[in-house]
Amino acid sequence: MQSRIMDLVLFYPLFLFSLSFHEAAHGYVAEKFGDDTARMMGRVTLNPVAHIDIVGTVFLPIMGILTGAPVIGWGKPVPVNPYRLRGDVRRSSLWVAIFGPFSNFFLAIVFAGIVHLIFALLPSLPHSMMVPGSSGVKILSGILSICQTGVVLNLVLGFFNLIPLPPLDGGTVLRGILPAASLDGFDRFSRYSFVILLALFITGLLRYLLIPVFVLAGYLLPA
Repeated sequence: MQSRIMDLVLFYPLFLFSLSFHEAAHGYVAEKFGDDTARMMGRVTLNPVAHIDIVGTVFLPIMGILTGAPVIGWGKPVPVNPYRLRGDVRRSSLWVAIFGPFSNFFLAIVFAGIVHLIFALLPSLPHSMMVPGSSGVKILSGILSICQTGVVLNLVLGFFNLIPLPPLDGGTVLRGILPAASLDGFDRFSRYSFVILLALFITGLLRYLLIPVFVLAGYLLPA
């Protein structure tokens, strides 16, 4: 249990940063499509306080870390006024939604790039920095651990939020590409989304998200 608490102390700030980046991306793209509601409400920010959702930002991720279950989560929905979006509302909303997961995939690539950069620089580092147990080794190991975790974490957040169920981004994306005749049925089905998500979490079926996560992480990170 002590190791899980240490994981929480080290991992949770990284989770909050990644989630804040995700939510800020929604607000930024909404502004580009003509709706500055999120900007006016202080949601285009990396300050996690602005994005906290009790279930998605606190309960589920902390329970995941402490129990070893997949760490999933979301932030408080970014306010979007559809009447202020330019063009077709469903299409514009689709882009606002999909840039949340895209931002996490972007962060995964950035963290992976830092890992590759460190590996590339290792041969040129002074030998004194690479003595086992030295502060240099500890610092490098810590940075590598954070970045490797950042890759996996952001892939999990990206794929989880692409699940096609509201209030997740995948639900808005799916609604944006469905034919108009299917929208009423989809909206009725969406009422049960939270129950379905909760059932997936309790039964452990969300672990299947780790399959594409680890496959893609294997490509991004050095062997």
